[in-house]
Amino acid sequence: QVQLAESGGGLVQPGGSLRLSCAASGRIFSINVMAWYRQAPGKQRELVARIISGGSTNYADSVKGRFTISRDNDKNTVYLQMNSLKPEDTADYYCYVNVRGYPYWGQGTQVTISS
Repeated sequence: QVQLAESGGGLVQPGGSLRLSCAASGRIFSINVMAWYRQAPGKQRELVARIISGGSTNYADSVKGRFTISRDNDKNTVYLQMNSLKPEDTADYYCYVNVRGYPYWGQGTQVTISS
């Protein structure tokens, strides 16, 4: 089993920044994919950013240039640096990891962008 512990959500004004963290623990030998998804009220969950073991990244068009995903393989931790936040970024953000083909999800952390 793999456990994911997320942190870093909160309330911030438009234009502000937040940094999300997600630490994986448990029976981990190697993590192929680490990613962040988000789900706004009334909307489907969507991919925000993904980073694979080799370091390649993918971003949703809506966050390109504003968000940066990174990972610390020694700590089995993935980060999401979010800058220039907009009200439309408001959502629950979920950490996702894929360990040897098995998907694991975090419990979600709420991000609210409001003045």
